[in-house]
Amino acid sequence: MAGSFLSVECPDCENEQTVFSKAATEVACAVCGHTLARPTGGKATIEGAVLETVEQR
Repeated sequence: MAGSFLSVECPDCENEQTVFSKAATEVACAVCGHTLARPTGGKATIEGAVLETVEQR
């Protein structure tokens, strides 16, 4: 199954940002720079609250 997009809330500034679940690079918060996702070779480790899975059509 392909990866999906997740809506993640930053634990530092509460900014909501969309992140790919299988991110290949570190994803930082656009507001404060806190790392939201770290690559692991498969599904990324998400460092924040996952609010929802964003559906694609």
